[in-house]
Formats: sequence, structure tokens, C-alpha cells
Amino acid sequence: MYYNMQQWIASLIDMPAKRPLPLLSFPCIQLMGITVQELIQRADLQAKGMAMVAERVPSAASVSLMDLSVEAEAFGSTIHYSENEVPTVVGALVEDEDTAEALAIPEIGAGRTSIYIDAIRRAQKLIIDRPVFAGIIGPYSLAGRLMDVSKTMIYCFDEPDMVHMILEKSTAFLIQYCEAFKDAGANGVIMAEPLTGLLSPGMAAEFSHPYVKRIVDEMQTDDFAVFYHNCGNNVPFMINDIYQLGAFGYHFGDAISMMDVLPQAPQHALVMGNISPSQQFKGGTPDTIRQATKELLETCHTYSNFLLSSGCDIPPSSSWANIEAFFAAAESVHTLSHQ
Repeated sequence: MYYNMQQWIASLIDMPAKRPLPLLSFPCIQLMGITVQELIQRADLQAKGMAMVAERVPSAASVSLMDLSVEAEAFGSTIHYSENEVPTVVGALVEDEDTAEALAIPEIGAGRTSIYIDAIRRAQKLIIDRPVFAGIIGPYSLAGRLMDVSKTMIYCFDEPDMVHMILEKSTAFLIQYCEAFKDAGANGVIMAEPLTGLLSPGMAAEFSHPYVKRIVDEMQTDDFAVFYHNCGNNVPFMINDIYQLGAFGYHFGDAISMMDVLPQAPQHALVMGNISPSQQFKGGTPDTIRQATKELLETCHTYSNFLLSSGCDIPPSSSWANIEAFFAAAESVHTLSHQ
């Protein structure tokens, strides 16, 4: 369904009571009685899962799977699969300049990218009451998976030209991937760039932000939003640079306090976060997540562009009792504050 995303965001900011927008997709496996491994291999199951989540909870938008192995797999990375955990990248494709130069930019449709694009196309037909967002990885985080996450920061110091070469290829691919999602009907993408949160502000300004901004500038239009996610604990130190990326919205993890990033935010952009996926959605109880949600809303309620969310992608095994307590707490706080 078509949405003018600037108008949608502006209207959301103006609403005194806002629907939360958690990164909620993988727990649909519990509603469907399937495994993660089945979900990631079939577009029809992904679309059905997104629709079931949308029917069950009053989220502001529907979000597809945040699977940060898909793009690396398209490049040729080895992926570790397990029944009920999100896939992970194993090893490295790039170890020196020769392998960096030889690395080919894959065609859209390689690996499982065709499945994820088709899932958005199918979900758009099932979910007609809210925007539908695809999930993609960010350029530095993709480069890290191609070069080995543990070695990438060392390469930034020792082999910066090689890192930039991989970033150029990653960015070119991600722009094409975004275009495919847009053609499939997505109203935008949520770009996960978690590895950048481990960098110093200076290194992030060299190895991440310019490439993210290129994607934002190339892809973002009135009808297609780019939302930037970073869950690293260095986010507050680079927050002013992050807000210069020009995204329609920013999403932050629970490693930081939202009050360390909200005051500097542009008023026209959504700022989302940050109930802990591990401590609350997966490891908490309905009582603890209700309390955490109420405390966060009470802390951030003076910022009209704040939108309640999870701190990152909600794990597949997270309790639906906790998920529903999160939404109920949000509703109760809004109800009490407007009586």
C-alpha cells in the first residue's frame, strides 16, 4: 500500500498516543508452529508470519526479518544454520587485497535475497493497515562479515584501502537490494549498522557514515523511508554525525540511555528504542517488561518524536506473554497520561 512516508512520520510525531514499533518478526515461528530454519527459506511463510504478527499486536508498522546473514551469503559467505536461532556468518571471504579485488558484487536474487524480496511482495498484499518495512544490513556491518568481524577493525588501521574497496562493493549491492525491496512494495527499510557502534567517532566518520549517507541519499524519497539502526555503546559519542545522515528515523539499542540521544535529534525524525530484547523480551517476565516500558515512556514522554521500540531485533524464542505485556504497558501509559 502506498504511503507518503514524510506525512506518515509527521502525523505519527503529532499523535499524543503512538503505537510502538518494535523489531518484531522472528517470534512469529511460535504462532505458526515452525522453526527459524523453515521460516528463512520460504517467502510465503515469512509473509504469513508478518501478517499474523500484525493481526496480533497494534504495531505502528510491520517489519520483516532482521537476518544479517542474507547479504553476506549473497556474496558467497558460509552461513551457519540452526533450527531455532537466527543464521550467522562463518569465516571470511576477504583476507587480503587480492581477494578484495576479486570479490564480485552479486546479482539481486543471489542466495536468499530473492526469498526476502518475494516475502515483502507477498506481505504487502496481506498487510494493508500499516506500512511494511524490509530489513537490511548496513555497509560497514556487511563489510565486517565479509572480512571477519574480529579482524575488520584491525584492517581499518592496517589496510584502509582494502576496507574502502569492500565498502564500495557493499554499498553498491545494498542500493540495488533497496531498489528491489522498493519495487516489491516496501515502504522503506530498516538498516542495521551495529558494528559501527564499536568504532570511535573518527573511524565511524571514515568507514561507515559516508557509505550509509550514500544509500540514504540514493534511496530515500517521499514514499520510501530509510531508518538507521545502531545498537553499539559508542553511539552517544557519534550522535551528531549520525543525525547528519539524513534518515527519516533512527533506532538505538539498549546499550545506551535514550536520554543521551533524544535531545540532539532533529525534531522531524523519529527516534526509536530501546527495551532490551535479551533482558526483557526474552529473559524478563510480563511484570518486568511492563515496568521497564512504563519507566522508558515516562522518561522520554516530553519528546514528541520518540517512538517506543525494542532495543534490537526480538529473539525468536521470546515469550509472547512478554511481547503482549509490552504493548499493554504502552497502551496503559498513554491512557493514563491523556485522561
